[in-house]
Amino acid sequence: MMSGPVRYSALGRICVHMRGAAIVTPWLLHLLGTDILISLLLPLSFVAPNAAYNLSSWLAQLVWRGIQFIFTRLNQARITKSGVELPPDESAIVVANHVSWVDFYLIQDLADRSSMLGRCRYFAKEQLKWVPFLGWGLWAMGMPLISRRWNRDQRELERVFRGPRRYQWPIWLISYSEATRFTAHKHLQMIEWCKAHGRPVPRHTLYPRTKGFVATVKALRELSSVRAVYDLTLAYAHGKQFMEAPSMWQTLSQPRLDRDWRFHIHAERFDIDDFIGKTDTEIALWLEQRWMAKSDTLQELKDKLERDSDWAIDSGSKLPKDKKQ
Repeated sequence: MMSGPVRYSALGRICVHMRGAAIVTPWLLHLLGTDILISLLLPLSFVAPNAAYNLSSWLAQLVWRGIQFIFTRLNQARITKSGVELPPDESAIVVANHVSWVDFYLIQDLADRSSMLGRCRYFAKEQLKWVPFLGWGLWAMGMPLISRRWNRDQRELERVFRGPRRYQWPIWLISYSEATRFTAHKHLQMIEWCKAHGRPVPRHTLYPRTKGFVATVKALRELSSVRAVYDLTLAYAHGKQFMEAPSMWQTLSQPRLDRDWRFHIHAERFDIDDFIGKTDTEIALWLEQRWMAKSDTLQELKDKLERDSDWAIDSGSKLPKDKKQ
């Protein structure tokens, strides 16, 4: 049983901020150095694309493992899991609901356990490419930089798909299919949209945008290297507040995150061969149905929170049975 959110005095908050600065400064310097190195790999990517991809993946893995260490070891976040156990070293299309800036911690914890941490490639906003070093590094790593203008994004997706198709690069291609973080206001707007368009209404997520997912599945479903679609459901709690996540700064600065927050990821795996021959409409409907299933998964977690039950790991395909912490 969690003891409830910790309240810091003014002096305590100052100490937490100072602690965070001391922890994060070395990691930021590591990030900057890595971004420079990955940016310098751009010329290499034209003459030796496999070497550039593998080297950038290795460099990225070191950075991401560093921030995961801060989150789970130094600040003691406890990530619980349910669903299926994902196989190691498997390339996959990955979809997830989007709650917070800190969602990547949960996904990368799973990726690291599957030996794919350095192979994670996220759909990211196009504006990030103008951030010095970071943007260039994202581009060099093969991250899809999306503008939400479909004609333009199609060309960007073709660039990203070229590597896995031509060179069979190992990859987790990760998309937050709602294209924006969940908020209560956005959820109300989505309810009106779903009613107007005759769509089912998810309870704890936004309605997914399907074009990018359809394009990704069609481009990669017949590759021998990409074997699955992973559907990840992310959940948080702060005390009794369901789906409330910490800020990015809190994850970097605050000790004993396990006393204040719950972090949970539920994984489902679907064979990519199941999508061969499916039409665009059928693929889009599959994603819609998965988002409705997420609503059920999240509601189960919410019910467990209200009963003060654990969200602990489970080796089966269902959520864990009630167990007091």
